[in-house]
Amino acid sequence: MAVKDDYLIDSLIDMGLLTTEQVDEVRPDAESAGEGVLDSLIARGELMGENITMAKAAHAGAEVIELGAMSLEDKVISAVPRNVVKRFNAVPVYASDDSVTMAVSEPSDLELIDGLQVALGKQIEIRVASEQEIEDAISRYYAGGVQRGDDSVSKMIQDITEGEVEIETLGALAEDEGGEVEADAPIIKLVSQIIIDAYNSRASDIHLEPMADRFRVRYRIDGVLHEVDSPPKRLQGSVISRLKIQSNMSISERRIPQDGRINTGVGEDKTIDLRVSCIPTTHGESIVMRILDKSGLRLGLSELGFFADDKATFEKLIGLPDGILLVTGPTGSGKTTTLYSCLHFINRPDRKIITVEDPVEYQLDGINQVQVHEAVGLSFARALRAMLRQSPNIVMLGEIRDLETATIAINASLTGHLVFSTLHTNDAPSAVTRLVDIGIKPFLVASSTRAMMAQRLVRKLCPACQAPYEPAAGELESIGGNPATVTDPKYMKGKGCGKCNNTGHRGRFGIFEVFVLDDAARKLVFDQVPSSVLRAKARELGMTTLREDGARKVIAGLTTTEEVLRVTVGDDA
Repeated sequence: MAVKDDYLIDSLIDMGLLTTEQVDEVRPDAESAGEGVLDSLIARGELMGENITMAKAAHAGAEVIELGAMSLEDKVISAVPRNVVKRFNAVPVYASDDSVTMAVSEPSDLELIDGLQVALGKQIEIRVASEQEIEDAISRYYAGGVQRGDDSVSKMIQDITEGEVEIETLGALAEDEGGEVEADAPIIKLVSQIIIDAYNSRASDIHLEPMADRFRVRYRIDGVLHEVDSPPKRLQGSVISRLKIQSNMSISERRIPQDGRINTGVGEDKTIDLRVSCIPTTHGESIVMRILDKSGLRLGLSELGFFADDKATFEKLIGLPDGILLVTGPTGSGKTTTLYSCLHFINRPDRKIITVEDPVEYQLDGINQVQVHEAVGLSFARALRAMLRQSPNIVMLGEIRDLETATIAINASLTGHLVFSTLHTNDAPSAVTRLVDIGIKPFLVASSTRAMMAQRLVRKLCPACQAPYEPAAGELESIGGNPATVTDPKYMKGKGCGKCNNTGHRGRFGIFEVFVLDDAARKLVFDQVPSSVLRAKARELGMTTLREDGARKVIAGLTTTEEVLRVTVGDDA
């Protein structure tokens, strides 16, 4: 947009940032070209955009702030809905009970100020920032990695808020679960669009959370939660009821947790499954939907994030005829994806593979999958006993939770079966301690366990905006790297762009530590040495720790130091 305001020219001259001669020289050419004088001066390099921002602030008697250098608090961002921010092109920087301080690019626009005051119902204070800074801040704090195309959810919510559509309440269906709602009802369309937008933004989870005075919607993208457009609080009951109907839950039951599943379309030829969890909270029922996308299950080991050495080791391990292979890590660290990718890698017509899961997240061709159903007595242990009578070659157990399950899994591995399973431990060697704590005899752990692998997920650098950079002094050492031993480093960092919504990251991959037990390590397991001693032995045998593997991937230009620090602890911790 051309900047043509003469009052700004006068302000710039008064501030000593511009001279009358410069203006007189440029004005004829600018007017003949239909451009603003200030735009022409900027194009010639005689004036900076920051100077114009300063002039606008001086004219309005307001303070200039650098939004890019600020870290806005969540409570400030949540104080102003996204539709208000987008409509007025303004960003909140401070908030209290009765006032909000907003950063705007046009502080002299009284209509904008009045509109903000009416929309928020609070006193408005003004700060000034450049238009580009405001756009970047909106993308950073409000876009949440979501690319909406026509911004349909935002438009639906705006229409509902402004009363342009009539809302059919779904709450009445609590009394009559056989009731029906028209497929084009606004609530149904809104819920469907929330799911579609989450899928299109590569989200893994959708969180719908009742707060005291609002109904928050967040998407988890690349492992990080981002708040997106949220429906008005008055629609909370209808949205929750719609999702409970879709996932075959009882909408009249609001006192206990419920689980369900949704199969829905997100395009002309695309359907997805969602695993739905509903729990009662102080301010209403909270729903989390896990988007189950099979596209990640056919990943090769390289795509999971394995470097050549760990990849060769792991391929050898999953090709063994018997024994237990354990994958460890916290919830959300990618253990299920790794196990499914292993099963896909070794799934051949001459092998019988059976899994026991709770729940079965993905249906895999050529593999027999058993769903645990505690209500009818089908526990992990009972299902595992039964499946061993099916003469499988390979068994995948979703998680080792108790002594009974662990005992059956150990016995299966000792009788000619290859067993895959998971444990919740912080590192690979600690899996041994965990099995012993559960109640497995040390000699059984030593004789059955082939290897243990710990993993975490870190965000990849965005390929569209990554660029070389020089790490600060001590940065590599903070994750256990030694700059003196690095040859041909490729340090990279994402600048932020439209494809990654200015995060600098797009997608995730794993960092790993693989501990393969040899005879000396088995002796230590049998002797019940502390996990610290076992970890020292693992490193002596050549195990690359999570931090070290992360450092290798930072040096290779795949991720950043901050990401590795975010998901790992020090090797001496």
